[in-house]
Amino acid sequence: MEALYLAVIAGGVVGYFGVEIAAAPFAYFASRCNIKGNVSIGSGERIYHVPGQEYYDETKISPQYGERWFCSEAEARAAGWRRAGR
Repeated sequence: MEALYLAVIAGGVVGYFGVEIAAAPFAYFASRCNIKGNVSIGSGERIYHVPGQEYYDETKISPQYGERWFCSEAEARAAGWRRAGR
């Protein structure tokens, strides 16, 4: 039996045969992983923001710039990101 390989592409999932699969798993993932990994425009520094911090709501995630979501602070630190100061 041939294994089915999946690739994440631009917020959607495309299966081995190029067939789009429902994006519902992304809604589940986003609701559970609410730590925002943001890349500083000026320095390129990787900073993560947690809910409740001063600029959390204003921070937007742009995957094309290497920004991403994390599910825990430990995951963010392990990936080399630091916590925002405020």
